[in-house]
Amino acid sequence: MLRTRFSMIQPTFLCLAILLTGLLAARSENHQLPSPTEQPILTIEGNIGVTNVGDKALFDRPMLEEIGMTTVETTTPWFDGRVKFEGVPVDRLMEVVAADGTEVVAVALNDYRTTIPLADFRKYEVILALKRDGEYMSVSDKGPLFIVYPFDSDPDLDSQRYYARSVWQLARLIVR
Repeated sequence: MLRTRFSMIQPTFLCLAILLTGLLAARSENHQLPSPTEQPILTIEGNIGVTNVGDKALFDRPMLEEIGMTTVETTTPWFDGRVKFEGVPVDRLMEVVAADGTEVVAVALNDYRTTIPLADFRKYEVILALKRDGEYMSVSDKGPLFIVYPFDSDPDLDSQRYYARSVWQLARLIVR
């Protein structure tokens, strides 16, 4: 009888070991993003758990678009009338890289820097815009990436605090 119980336990442990091995392998694979196939336009670094080049996550345009695009129509201090922006929800992007922090430092191509609470991204549905009025944004037109708040959705967003967080020509996000 003892032998029968042991023979039943052994396959159970074997199945458990196989399951755990599979989960650990899947988990380690999820910590690696695919490599960009085009010129990277965004680097995310700092307290992130998913990378593709050393301790950084580099994204090209197709990689960002693959995360999923959304649209924000709003007025801004920089353009006349309502503008239609299309881009990636920043809270979703932070999930993709497993951001673990309370804020990000957004750095533009010209080295302009500002600190943004991570909570802003979900609270205000902030996007990382790639397109304005249906066209990809060039560097000379605030692109290739522009952090856009839906300014018309909340009167609190109509302030210098949030305008300063709307980094255009974004190049890097540093999670802290």
